[in-house]
This record gives sequence, structure tokens and C-alpha cells, in this order.
Amino acid sequence: MKKKRILALYSNFAEAMAVISDVRDHKVAGVSLDDVTVISPIEHPELVELLGDRPSHIRKFTLSGAITGITLGFTWIAAAQANFLVQPQGGKPVIPLPSNFVLTYELMILFSVFFTLAGLLITARLLRRRPMPYSAKVGVDQVGIELELEEKYIEPMKKLFLARQALEIREEGRS
Repeated sequence: MKKKRILALYSNFAEAMAVISDVRDHKVAGVSLDDVTVISPIEHPELVELLGDRPSHIRKFTLSGAITGITLGFTWIAAAQANFLVQPQGGKPVIPLPSNFVLTYELMILFSVFFTLAGLLITARLLRRRPMPYSAKVGVDQVGIELELEEKYIEPMKKLFLARQALEIREEGRS
């Protein structure tokens, strides 16, 4: 089923925390804390306790970049050095390992950085095309609670937002 985003703005942080507590206590069936994103101009440590730990997938991107860098780096360097038509002379190896380890290490770091950057762009949802419900007021003095929900849960969440004195409610595709 298609999911939509909804954003509620609050000037009072206590009311925003109450909405998150209501979601945690399942006041609206089908809505969980995994659907909640809080947008605020300042850090709120009590939110970390209320929302709980969230998984970060950036490390998986970094690890896959490191493995790709090691594999492709050594393969590319060895393929460039291995000229099998000419026999090695003077006892030199066709593929010298000590110098290749340094270059492979550098390519591992390079690919790790590129994959980490790609992971950041993907997990932060910076490359999505559809319009997000966003308000510039969140960057100044208001707290925004964004939820990604199925359409049947949007009306009950709107009622919960209004019961907790939301200043403004925005939906995806509308402003």
C-alpha cells in the first residue's frame, strides 16, 4: 500500500513530546515509533530516550566500499602489472606484493569514502524526487513531527495532532 508523509508543527516542545508518547503507547492503531521523524532546530537529548536507538546503515555502505576497494584495487593493479607476454627477468616477480599492498590500501580508503557518501545520500533521503511536507519554521523556533503512514492512518493522526494543539499540519503533495 502507498505511504504518504504528514508533518505537524508545534511551538511547545512538551506537546510534541506528548504526541510521541501517544504514538509509543499506540493511541493510533497501526502507527509505531519507527514511522516518526522529529525535525528541530536544536538537539533534544530526551528524544533519544523516548524514540529509542535507531539503526544506522552507513557502516554497511562503508564496509561494502572497503571490500570493493580491496578486491577491485588489487585486481586492477595486478592486471596492469601482469604482462604475461614478457618473461620476468632477474628474479623479479610478475606482481610485486609489497608495493601493491600500499596502493590497494589507498583504493580501499577511496572506495570506502565514495560508498559512505552514497550511503549518506541514500539513507538521508536526499535524492528523492517527490515533494516532502516541510516548513521553514522548523529551522527557527518550531518542532516538526513527520510521519510516514499508510493513507488509512492519516485522519486518525490528524485528530491526534489537533488534540495536542498542533499549529499547522501539512501533507505530502500539499502545502
